[in-house]
Amino acid sequence: MKKITFLLLLSILSFPLLGSVTAYRGSILHFLEDPAQSRVLDESYQYIEDGLLVVANGKVKYVGEYQDIAHHYPEHWIKDYRGHLIMPGFIDTHIHYPQTEMVAAYGQQLLDWLEQYTFPTERKFADKKYARKISRTFLKQLISNGTTTALVFGTVHPQSVDALFHYAQKLNMRLIAGKVMMDRNAPDYLLDTPESSYEESKQLINKWHKKGRLLYAITPRFAPTSTPEQLRLAGKLKQEFPDTWIHTHLSENLDEIEWVKSLFPDRSSYTDVYHHYGLTSSRSVFAHAVHLEDEEYPLLSSSQSAIAFCPTSNLFLGSGLFNLKKAKDNKIRVGMGTDIGAGTSFSMFQTLNEAYKVTQLQKYPLSAFEGFYQATLGSARALSLENKIGNFTLNKEADFNVIKWAATDYQKFRMQFADELHERLFALMMLGNENNIKATFIAGKKAKLHRW
Repeated sequence: MKKITFLLLLSILSFPLLGSVTAYRGSILHFLEDPAQSRVLDESYQYIEDGLLVVANGKVKYVGEYQDIAHHYPEHWIKDYRGHLIMPGFIDTHIHYPQTEMVAAYGQQLLDWLEQYTFPTERKFADKKYARKISRTFLKQLISNGTTTALVFGTVHPQSVDALFHYAQKLNMRLIAGKVMMDRNAPDYLLDTPESSYEESKQLINKWHKKGRLLYAITPRFAPTSTPEQLRLAGKLKQEFPDTWIHTHLSENLDEIEWVKSLFPDRSSYTDVYHHYGLTSSRSVFAHAVHLEDEEYPLLSSSQSAIAFCPTSNLFLGSGLFNLKKAKDNKIRVGMGTDIGAGTSFSMFQTLNEAYKVTQLQKYPLSAFEGFYQATLGSARALSLENKIGNFTLNKEADFNVIKWAATDYQKFRMQFADELHERLFALMMLGNENNIKATFIAGKKAKLHRW
């Protein structure tokens, strides 16, 4: 241990003394494994009551006890957040930025909700100025809620993706997004064609993928709104650009599933539709998967595809209860998704609050340890980005939050009676909201939203 600390210290002190190194003092929590699948719970996470997180040039260079290393630093290098919790930034694995303005649209289930609210809203994004306006609001909401990485739907309009990436690049965010591909079963004003969706997506990939921290997701909305030819060309794009992502929806609603079966009668299941067209992979994320048939779990697992668990939207639209335990038992990676705007909050605290209720109804109460794992390292693994983000291991990108244990009078009162770590974390998970985010850091720099 002493040798490791010495080598880390040597690495840290080798940086020029020009402000490239900053250290953050506070209580630190991050995860090394899934607490629900670890044989020894204490080995799945690292919690340091008085810790120090050292960041150099946007990367993690040390995390450990304050007293072990603080004496090596000038006092002005250390930012003091004692009394707060420092955690990796939250990662949202499924969200629609164009739906920012329509959160809490009343009273429909999925298919009617799309027709009545979603499609008319997305029509507005043909106007690039409008797309830029909503992009700014959307990204500010992510940062205000401590979300530092997200997998994001645009609209069918290429300019919707241009606008989002433009501002995400200003923030230096690790963001994945893509243009919707949709050539049937939607209003004419939102339809593209198989050829235009292929060409426009390809142009966007060449323009934005791997530009800074930005990444591209090939994004067919869902199987019912794409013809077989469009899905074939989406698969062709994935073959041509294998390091891109696939982002779409799967088995959210029972009527939707029956619709898919009628549109693709030759396929054995909804998942098999995507698999047939080459859209399952280690970088494929399927939102919802609420009503999977038994044979779909092994197919998702063997193809190394991931699921985005979106509890607030599944409850809001009356879609059903996602079986988190069954997905994990089948070795399927699962991330958390707010699914704005069927989802009702940008807050990952509120998303985990609802996830607990969903799992509780299935007699699998979500622990706070598993919940915060799912919102950080678990979601990073679902996005195949665990080598870059998700925890504080050496040389990870330094995206993190400084969190207030209590942000309201009642939270302060409640925390007086929370003695153990899990009880404090669970109270935070159930009662927390954006007011608990004191500061959000992206690649080691505090996000300052007022500048743009």
